[in-house]
This record gives sequence, structure tokens and C-alpha cells, in this order.
Amino acid sequence: MYKDTNIRSVAKGVSWRVFATTTTIIIVYVFFGRLDLAIAAGIIETFAKIALYWAHERAWVKIRWGRKKIEPFNLWFTGLPLSGKTTIADAVYKELEKLDIPLERIDSKDIRELIPDIGYTREDRNRHMHRVGHLIKTLQNNSISTVASFVSPYSESRKAIREMVKNNVVVYVKADIETCKKRDYKGKYAKALVGQLQNFTGVNDIYEEPQHAEIVIDTDKTSVEEATKIIIKYIKAHYVK
Repeated sequence: MYKDTNIRSVAKGVSWRVFATTTTIIIVYVFFGRLDLAIAAGIIETFAKIALYWAHERAWVKIRWGRKKIEPFNLWFTGLPLSGKTTIADAVYKELEKLDIPLERIDSKDIRELIPDIGYTREDRNRHMHRVGHLIKTLQNNSISTVASFVSPYSESRKAIREMVKNNVVVYVKADIETCKKRDYKGKYAKALVGQLQNFTGVNDIYEEPQHAEIVIDTDKTSVEEATKIIIKYIKAHYVK
């Protein structure tokens, strides 16, 4: 979370005093008709109240009453390859950034580039999900929420993520396999169909649909904009009030 620095508190005090002191000078001049007295009163008040404002601000920094901590959450986007996970997750991330909360974006492609030797067998994927869960848990320990998008085809790996992290919100990005094939600009489905890619989810490896997803987005019926609004509304209702 964020807190004001000393210099920010001083800057806020100065900007406020510019307006307040001008008002004081005008009032004194109107009542007494002396510009010199009005300016002197304004100068004295300026220095005195900047100091008082700074002290007041720093005192409130130490007072916890009236503060509400935003518990970190994890938005977990899962679905078939090319179902639209990354596109929707990116859009949701941009909207959440506007709320000015500590936030990180995690995508399977970025993680695999960091750890290039990860395999695609069920055992490899489950082991990989535990690594990702540990990363999210570490970020949450520092009050950072996450927007994560992974195929995560197996129920046991998604269960492991739910058990490892706090406030896990599963977003099942649902799409018909034929729709995913049409979106396949890299030709991965075509390669998997002819056997060039093994353990490819939806072709020669299974995708176990989430049974307890908090949010289900059918991209055959829901646009990216509509999906983003649904997810943001959920997050605001449960975590960012």
C-alpha cells in the first residue's frame, strides 16, 4: 500500500496555504483597510499553519482508526489455448490499475520464457503451477494483488493454487474448441492435430473444466468489454469497496 512521504505532506500544505492565505489577506484588508496589516497577517498565518498542517498529517499517518486494508486477491484466468484468457486478463489489469492498488500481471508466456525447460506433461504442469502459486503467495505477503492467466488444464493444479493463495478468484474463460482453432494465428492447433505438438490441451491432452469457478465468461457470447465489466464489478463488490 502507499503512504504519504514528508515532502508530499509539505507540498500539500503549501498548496493549501496559497489559497487559504490569499483569503485571509482579503478578509483582513476588507475589515481594517490596511494592506500592510493584511499581508503581515497572511505571512504569519502561512508559516504557522504549514507547520501545524504537517504535524497534523504526520500524526494521522500513525493512527489506524478509519483505515481499511485492501486484502490482496488473485484473479486466475483459465481456459483452452486461444480461448481469450490473455486478452481479457490484460483488459482487466488495465482497469484495475486505475484503482491505484498494488498489482502485478502474470502470464504463462512470460513465466515460461523465464523458465524455458518446463515440460507439458501432467506432472510438469502441476509442478509448474506450484512454482507460480509460490510466486503469487510471495507477492500477496507484500500486499500485492495479481492477475494471472494460465491454461491450467488440470483440476488438481487449480486446487493447489486455491489452497496456496488468498482470495483466489477463478475466471473460467470458456470457448468452443472450433472457435479457438479459428483464433489460432500461430497454427498451434494445426500442428497438434498432425502430431507435431504433443500434450497440447484440447487436442491430444485433456482440459478439465472448473466446477467451482467464481466467474464464467463465454467468449462465444461475451465481448472483451463486457467480460471486463463483469470481472471488475465482482472485484469491486468483494475486495475493493
